[in-house]
Amino acid sequence: MWIQKGFFRPFLPKFPFIPGTDVAGEIVEVGSAVREFKPGDTVVSKLNFWKAGGLAEYVAASEGNTVALPTGVSAADAAGFPMAGLTALQGVKTIGTKFDGRDTGANILITAASSGVGTYAVQLAKLGNHHVTATCGARNLELVSSLGADEVLDYMTPEGAALMNSLGKKYDYVINIAKASRWSVLKTTLSGQGRVVDVAPNLGNIVASFTTLFARRKLSLLNQSLGKEDLRFLLELMEEGKLRTVVDSRHPFEKAAEAWEKVFSCHATGKVIVDM
Repeated sequence: MWIQKGFFRPFLPKFPFIPGTDVAGEIVEVGSAVREFKPGDTVVSKLNFWKAGGLAEYVAASEGNTVALPTGVSAADAAGFPMAGLTALQGVKTIGTKFDGRDTGANILITAASSGVGTYAVQLAKLGNHHVTATCGARNLELVSSLGADEVLDYMTPEGAALMNSLGKKYDYVINIAKASRWSVLKTTLSGQGRVVDVAPNLGNIVASFTTLFARRKLSLLNQSLGKEDLRFLLELMEEGKLRTVVDSRHPFEKAAEAWEKVFSCHATGKVIVDM
């Protein structure tokens, strides 16, 4: 969306530009250096952000960001998770989650919990034994609760706008996915040495990430650096029934423009899928 809004012009990307970084499907051809896959294999892949190309009948994907699709996971579910799922996983790992069965858990807040990233983040946080308070719109309260959130706040209510849970307990961590959330509000919800991990920072929060470097309560920007093994980990969770993709809507390829418009509206619940 940043590319479509022209934030990186005139430097990047090269036009014409085909959006879409998350794909799943069948391999029709492999390069001479590919060792892990062959034509006919079904896979899921995260494409390069600057090149993308996912909204097309065919696309070239790197072997380094491609994993085999398990039998029990549909292509539609898998296509929804690479970018959003990895972002959510990075956020949950950043607050110290190990997923090794020994996580003691923390009191955390996840904003915009009905978004693509948010729906995965809630599920992953609960797998890490965290106590999760989540925010979303009124129409998605039941959905977010069904994903495992311990308490769900309607962000349009006074309590939701203040981001405070019913017990008034401060958060150890906040995974902030809501672009409109300001550091001035977020910091009031933190415990003495609490930390905000900002997935979608606005300008004010970017500034706060520098001004809080040596403060007790901090805001840090998410650095998405996960790769192939993390994709495989998420797929294993999906195959085991521990993680699911929340699908807002599915669109045929000939109506891909409508799907992109839905994504661009920022009001989708979960993921928007385009079927070939």
